[in-house]
Amino acid sequence: MTFTWIDLINEHFGKVGARKVIIVALVANAMLALYGVIAVHLPSAPFYTGQPAFSAIFNSTPRIVAASLTAYLIASLFDVEVFAWWRQRFGEGQPWVRVIASNVVSTFVDSALFITIAFLGNAPVWSLILGQYKVKLAITGLSLPLIYARKLSWRPLRFLARES
Repeated sequence: MTFTWIDLINEHFGKVGARKVIIVALVANAMLALYGVIAVHLPSAPFYTGQPAFSAIFNSTPRIVAASLTAYLIASLFDVEVFAWWRQRFGEGQPWVRVIASNVVSTFVDSALFITIAFLGNAPVWSLILGQYKVKLAITGLSLPLIYARKLSWRPLRFLARES
């Protein structure tokens, strides 16, 4: 869904707007990961008995967080470029084609980077990449109706279109 939303933003605000959203989301995700690390290291309430489980869940390994943030950033930037290239090359008609074209590339890049960085040496990487890629392509297919939601109000997001 992320790549389809980025495509929608790209459709309405161009590459500049889409890149701004990518950077804001990257910073928000990095802050969330940092918050999880901080929360795990804070002392728990004296009556709380679930600290080991809390730590196990929120103390994500740095490798998983690094894999996630790296894959998100690189794949999202690929998505923006492929979408914009497709639009420039083939024109404004049939936005669903641009979404599919960009998502086919970006979801593979995302899956390959995340799985490789997170699990290389610990799991069968290629089969995990293919499985995740197939699921993401199915989600892309299900999300295609979003591109025709042109009646959405984009006014609150107009700041994305400004060059700065």
